[in-house]
Parts: sequence; C-alpha cells; structure tokens
Amino acid sequence: MAEGERKDAEDRTEAPTPRRLERARAEGQVALSRDVTGFATLLAATLAAALALPALGLDLLRAMRAVLIAGPEAETGRLTLALAGKAALLLLPVLGATALAAVLATLAQTGLPRSAKPLKPSLARLNPLAALKRILGPQGAFELLRTLLKLLGVGWALWLAVDLTTLAAALHRPPGLLLRTASEGAMRLLVAALLAFAVLAALDLLWVRWRHLRQLRMTRQELREELKDTEGDPHLKARRRRLQEGRARQRMMAAVPKATVVITNPTHYAVALRYEQGQAAAPRLVAKGVDAMAARIRAVAEEHGVPIVSNPPLARALYRLEPDTEIPAEHWQAVAEIIAYVWRLRGQGAAPGHG
Repeated sequence: MAEGERKDAEDRTEAPTPRRLERARAEGQVALSRDVTGFATLLAATLAAALALPALGLDLLRAMRAVLIAGPEAETGRLTLALAGKAALLLLPVLGATALAAVLATLAQTGLPRSAKPLKPSLARLNPLAALKRILGPQGAFELLRTLLKLLGVGWALWLAVDLTTLAAALHRPPGLLLRTASEGAMRLLVAALLAFAVLAALDLLWVRWRHLRQLRMTRQELREELKDTEGDPHLKARRRRLQEGRARQRMMAAVPKATVVITNPTHYAVALRYEQGQAAAPRLVAKGVDAMAARIRAVAEEHGVPIVSNPPLARALYRLEPDTEIPAEHWQAVAEIIAYVWRLRGQGAAPGHG
C-alpha cells in the first residue's frame, strides 16, 4: 500500500452514514459473498437432484438400455434423440433450481437494484493491466490464500466423512450391495461438503460485510460535510433561528399594548396576559421575556397604560408556557384574582371564572 493510501485509511475513522451506504449501493458497491451464492446453488442443485432423480432417472436408464440392446437395423437416431430428451428432462430441474437459488441468494444480500448505473459498461473494468495488478498484487495474494484455506477446509471435511474400512469391506460384497454401499458413501460425502460450504459461507459473509463497511469509512471532514448537506449549513440554520426568534419577539411586543395585565418578578421576568370576558374560556399568555426582554415588555406596558402587577412565583411559573397559550387550570385561581384586581381598578365587571 502506498504512503498516501495508508494515510487516507488512517484518517477514515468514522463509521459510514446511512446516506453513504445508500450512495455506495446505487453505484454498485455492495457486500456480496460469492461463497454464500455458491452454497445456495449447491444446496438447491442437491435438493433438486434428490427429488428429480428417482422419477426421471428410471426413464433415463430405460432409454439407455433401449439404445444399448437395439440391433443394427434399429433406428438408432430416434433412440438417441429420445435418450437426449430424457437427459434434458433430468437436468432441467437441477439447472432451474440452481439458477433460481443464485438469483435469490444474490438479492438476499444486495436487495433489489435501485439504479442502472452498475449495469453501464466501463472500460476501466476491461483494462488488462489493472486486472493483472489485482491478480499479482497484495489483494490477489490474499484471495489466493483464502481459496487455498477453503479448499483445505472442504478437503478436511470430506476426509473425515470417508470410511476407508467400509469401502475396503465393500469390495468383497456382491454387486447389489456394492452399489448400495457406494450410494451411502456418496451421500455422506455430499452432506459433509454441504456442511463445510455452509460454515465457509457464513464466515465469508461476515468477512465481506466487515470489509465493505471498512472500505466505506469516512473521515471527520467528510462526516461534517455530509451533515452539512443533510441538515443544512449550521451558520444558515443559526441565522434562520435568529430571524424566527426576532419575528416571534416582534409579534409578542405587538401584543403587549392589548394585554389585560403584565405580571412581573419584578425585574427579571415579565409575562403579559390577555383576557376578554365572554370570548375566551381562560386568559392567554401573549408575551413573555426575561431580563432585557422583560424590561421592554414593562416599558411598552407602561407606555400604553397596561397594569403591571408584581407576583414573582406566578411570573416564574407562567414564564414556562409558550406564547399564545391558555393558562392551565392550576393557575386559574391566582390569575383570576389578579385580573379581578385590575378590573376593580378600572371599574369593569367580574373576573374570569375558574370553577
């Protein structure tokens, strides 16, 4: 690995985001284990052969016998065509099951294709120098080592399944028993091969997925840029938030002159309430502020003659509410007493009900 590639790999310390994984998938970069596909096709071919061979194999043997015992005057061409047809019928289920298993095993790992980009021809894939570099390079050597280890594992499993004593004894048995012994031995070898391939496929799937995620790891700079693309520039978001807060303050200040009363802390908090008898079930909080904003609310209230009442506990409690929110029931009693007091000063009617 070159120095630049090693440095780039060291910088990629962050796990790939879902967006990067989706983008890689659209470009055809998926975690695909060929061993899983190979195991699926082998298993499907074995099951299809086991199901089709008893029924179709007998017809094939009969056709072969007819060809062998036919005399010179027989229509050997017709018999040969019949034999070829029986052989095709025997192979067709096996080939169909194998192809279907390969497709399903691939789709199970990669999902349905979401882009036609991987299907586009690429001259880079046809470059013989690049292919030779992959074969003779470190990656090619590693794949060769993996292949040898797989062959060793399958060979070891087959060796364990072979019963040499039984095979030696079978040589002294009648032909009928010899065929039965050979069939049982072949079945043991087939089961051992399937189990070995299943283990290798599971290990290869874990390895392929780990390598795929490692290749798609991101640098911190790439992660920040992607977050900026998906969530927006933090500076723009902060600016939009400031604009929204400014508009909210303008709406609150515009509502203060129409408020019924302003309740203060007396200097740190200020909340403006509005209640119109017969038009609302409960008073509403139309403006609130703390420190400088509270001072502005008090100034506007004084300018427009809105009564200001000091009640620190109630002011702090109401400050937790959002603007343009009705006063909750637990504060109706305290708010009603303040509004009743304000209305008595103005000579208005009764206070808002709270029962």
